[in-house]
Amino acid sequence: MSELGGLIREMILREGPIPLERYMGLALGHPSHGYYMTRDPLGAGGDFVTAPEISQMFGELIGLWCADYWGRMGGPRRINLVELGPGRGTLMRDALRAARVSPRFFAALEPTLVEISPVLRAAQRATLAQSGAQIAWRERFDEVPDGPLIVIANEFFDALPVRHYVKSRGGWRERVVGLAPDGRLKFGVSLQFERALRVEATEGSIIEINAIGQRLMAAIAERLAKHGGAALLIDYGHAETCLGETLQAVRVHAYADPLEEPGEADMTAHVDFAALARAAKASGAVAYGPLTQGELLTRLGILNRARALARDASPAQAAAIEAALKRLTSDHGQEGQRGTGGMGGLFKALAVGQTGAPVPAAFEEGARAP
Repeated sequence: MSELGGLIREMILREGPIPLERYMGLALGHPSHGYYMTRDPLGAGGDFVTAPEISQMFGELIGLWCADYWGRMGGPRRINLVELGPGRGTLMRDALRAARVSPRFFAALEPTLVEISPVLRAAQRATLAQSGAQIAWRERFDEVPDGPLIVIANEFFDALPVRHYVKSRGGWRERVVGLAPDGRLKFGVSLQFERALRVEATEGSIIEINAIGQRLMAAIAERLAKHGGAALLIDYGHAETCLGETLQAVRVHAYADPLEEPGEADMTAHVDFAALARAAKASGAVAYGPLTQGELLTRLGILNRARALARDASPAQAAAIEAALKRLTSDHGQEGQRGTGGMGGLFKALAVGQTGAPVPAAFEEGARAP
């Protein structure tokens, strides 16, 4: 058992079984032993690969999307460009480079990276050292200064802790983490019923709820409704709320037992885009989509960008560009695991904005989310 696993075991011995949401929060964000607090998890030497690490095209198109929406807003003199969970800073680096096509937009930017990991903050500072922008770092979204803003969240909401509720005879019970007779961590259910849940389902069914993500989405939507701007969320998940669990742990690009070595593996769950859209709407904003990642990037012009890059490339470089294009936009990926195979269908994009404001690029033809 990992060092964090031992601490959690002692906690359970003192307090009793803990909710899955709390366990996942400790596994990912414990100040000394949490997964994201102690390592750079990205790339071939890490545990997973994200779209910005696959190709510069991804971040460049997101940067152009931001510049375009700033123009649709009327070009405010100052605007917060906020990225949640920015990894190594690769997306922001590429987005800022692309943003220079509009000098007025670049001059208006006040970039902010919301990041809790000291390891990743150091990587971001190195990546963005030559960006030419004055970048601020915050630990929480609510620390971002007031004013118009554009929020980017790529593979962020999937890593927020989730709750599971299991339908048993008599009602829904919350899933907890306790101890097996041999001292290992094991899943169980609370003795208490969750009376607020009235969803009809067969015994043994599971509901997965990202309450933390929905609260954050509500806070973002409130800011957008008050100050103007837009948010673009790209993640893997499902377009409609449904029963079932999607919790998974990944270590060295392979599935792992989420209870085996807490703090040593990434833990994620598929994003419920419909639930995020509902949270945004309830807070006074409007949501568009979701589109698949393939649809989003194609509508933003990734095919033309790939051709432009390939024109001056060597044969090997051109082949790499083509491979990256397919990986970012195709539907043929390993179902349920991020960063493997094609990402175009499994990953989706949701846009959120101020009611009555212009529709963001790529979402004009998409249906408004429920």
